[in-house]
Amino acid sequence: MAISMNHDPFDGLTEFLAVAEHKSFTVAASRLAVTPTAVSHAIKLLERRTGVLLFQRTTRRVALTEAGASLFARLRPAASEIDEALAVLSGFRDQPMGTLRLTAPRLSGALLIEPLMPLFRQAYPQVTLDICLDDATVDLMAGGFDAGIRLGESIEKDMIAVRLTPDLQWSVVGAPAYFARAGKPESPEDLTDHQCIGFRFSTSGNAHRWEFRRDGRDFTVGVEGGVIVNDRGLLVSAARSGCGLVYACDLEIADELADGRLERVLQPFVPLSTALYLYFPSRTQTQPKLRAFIDLATGWVARQRSTPPTH
Repeated sequence: MAISMNHDPFDGLTEFLAVAEHKSFTVAASRLAVTPTAVSHAIKLLERRTGVLLFQRTTRRVALTEAGASLFARLRPAASEIDEALAVLSGFRDQPMGTLRLTAPRLSGALLIEPLMPLFRQAYPQVTLDICLDDATVDLMAGGFDAGIRLGESIEKDMIAVRLTPDLQWSVVGAPAYFARAGKPESPEDLTDHQCIGFRFSTSGNAHRWEFRRDGRDFTVGVEGGVIVNDRGLLVSAARSGCGLVYACDLEIADELADGRLERVLQPFVPLSTALYLYFPSRTQTQPKLRAFIDLATGWVARQRSTPPTH
């Protein structure tokens, strides 16, 4: 069926993209600030105009048809280009505004995101922070993110990267009560005789293998124990309660190390890892909202480094 030239070819495409993206007419309507009825009407008109069914709808779910999936695959890159073109225009504004979408690993949630959120919102109330914590490597453009936070070793070479932390020190730690009960390992190989609390990455489902170095050679150890978690806070909590040993970044256990609730073992075998960086495509750095976040984040990190510890 040919599309009549009497119709605007863009009619209904905004609604179509929103529903296809969120798999929900209700969520799409909320994002577009219209009613679900208006979204449904626009989709029906688009389907009538094209003569093709674009969505399969039941009372519980919305799914793209084969034709709808084909249209979405071709429209999404074009929509991203339009968004980028409009973002360039907003870059001419002096006042940061809009939505700043960030992706970060869960490790950085408590370390960086939690203290930065209130500071940024107070300084730039016209910017909405949209933050996704995800341990997987994320394609910023495909995910619609303005910037991300990752370990330096995980960042693509074509990105601009701003260092936020020193190289990260990791440690194998346990509670004094655990060591009193089970003793302390003297080499990484001894871990097979200990209860080790595992960490599973939520996205990939893979278990974290503990990294060590001996005589210039890097190697990993697959540990076993009675507890496996996918949350960093729960990981540290399990160690504090004496459930077993954990492999954690010193930044996330700083308080526990300072007051003795956790103690290090095997430290000569644990190497440094790369620092956490804020990274983004070069063409996005002129956006006032991103520049504001970069300046605030780097300033806060610099102040933390220069401030003596309270413990």
